[in-house]
Amino acid sequence: MHHRHRHGWGHGPRVLFRGGFPSRHELLERLENHQRDLEQQLADIADVISHLRDRADGGQAQPQV
Repeated sequence: MHHRHRHGWGHGPRVLFRGGFPSRHELLERLENHQRDLEQQLADIADVISHLRDRADGGQAQPQV
């Protein structure tokens, strides 16, 4: 029995190019939108990390009973 390996074409970041290769203007717009989405995700992650660090620092400063 032969199994074909799928390489994931059409998934992940490549979704930006679905439906044929876009014009230069469309590509630039899509990439800029994708960049904004990634920057927002990064900011969200930084907020969670900061929150977790603040809780860890606060929890260690309190004496345990």
